[in-house]
Amino acid sequence: MKKRVVVTGLGAVTPIGNDVSTMWTNMLKGVNGIATITLFDPNISKVKIAAEVKHLDPSKYMDERSASKLDRVIVLGILAASEAYEDAKLKPESVDPYRFGTFVSSGIGGLNSIWTESQVAHGRGLERISPHFITNSIINLIGGNISMRFKAKGPNLPVVTACSASTNSIGEAFRYIRDGYLDVAFAGGSESSINPLGISGFAVMRALHMGDNPNLASMPFDKKRSGFVMGEGAGVLILESYDHAIARKAKIYAELVGYGSTSDAFHVTAPDETAEGISKCMELALTDAGIQPQQIDYINAHGTSTPLNDRIETLGIKKVFGPHAYQLNVSSTKGMTGHMLGATGAVESIACILALVNQVVPPTITTTETAAECDLNYTLGKPVQRKVNYALNINLGFGGQNAALIFKR
Repeated sequence: MKKRVVVTGLGAVTPIGNDVSTMWTNMLKGVNGIATITLFDPNISKVKIAAEVKHLDPSKYMDERSASKLDRVIVLGILAASEAYEDAKLKPESVDPYRFGTFVSSGIGGLNSIWTESQVAHGRGLERISPHFITNSIINLIGGNISMRFKAKGPNLPVVTACSASTNSIGEAFRYIRDGYLDVAFAGGSESSINPLGISGFAVMRALHMGDNPNLASMPFDKKRSGFVMGEGAGVLILESYDHAIARKAKIYAELVGYGSTSDAFHVTAPDETAEGISKCMELALTDAGIQPQQIDYINAHGTSTPLNDRIETLGIKKVFGPHAYQLNVSSTKGMTGHMLGATGAVESIACILALVNQVVPPTITTTETAAECDLNYTLGKPVQRKVNYALNINLGFGGQNAALIFKR
């Protein structure tokens, strides 16, 4: 028999707050986390702005020496996982370690280490590369470090699907618990690619916004949108079987009820113009949840502020939801956080969960005039109080990746 899966812990490190409470408060206030780049000298780059994690202090959960040896992407993941574990009030004795999994992924992984050690190799010689280079670069070591810290001895499976990585990771953890293989799992993602290599790589693809005004930068669905703004951060959920959560008297934020995943099989970077893959992904999530489209109250859209994504994602929503597409609320929180690549789905899933808990839809802050092809009920400028019983999070990634999650109040 399929098990019910619930969310019992939340953790986040983002450009608008280094814990869940601060992030959510600032999200409802419409705080813009985008600013001039400080992680490297922006004068060497055509791109001047990004959404960085600010005033990062790992000391609550890590000692300085441990943090200094790890790539920033691993540190961010550990901090988010530690907050989620603490929030869930888990104890080693409350979980069978072999039924405790880790599904924490990334789109790129330790790109800061790749950039730094490449510079070392070029300038000082190959023999001067750090012995921590490989273990700081590979994606499974985000979850690996988390699993070692919390003695989670079940599978450590990062699902690497570009910008839908953490959404897919949450979905796969959901299936492992629902099918009875695990009782508890860390699920989410981490990303930290704001360095000359990461920024330049996306810039030469013409994917990034090139202006220097943070308030006119990430503008999802706006007629003036011109590319995404790079963000960084981490989001981790504690997923747990309902029975396990009840047995240990855990608080429950929401229930995860549906997951869909598809591939466009169309283009390396561009979504399918027909929105077929996106639509099918949402339909699969609805079928998995056993609900009708009209039961969805809120969609946290991928909403990257790129001309192609926002138009095609809007089309996909209209194809799935029909007239109801104009009744539900849609927002993209990337106007505040930028695009956190492989971490974005986890952070936006947390936004969906808190929308259910608080019965409020977070806003898209920078969009002022929606494009003609983007004509849905976008939540612009300010949060909206409304009934939210079901929330859907959708994320897309290079390679034609599509992933959707449905959370229930």
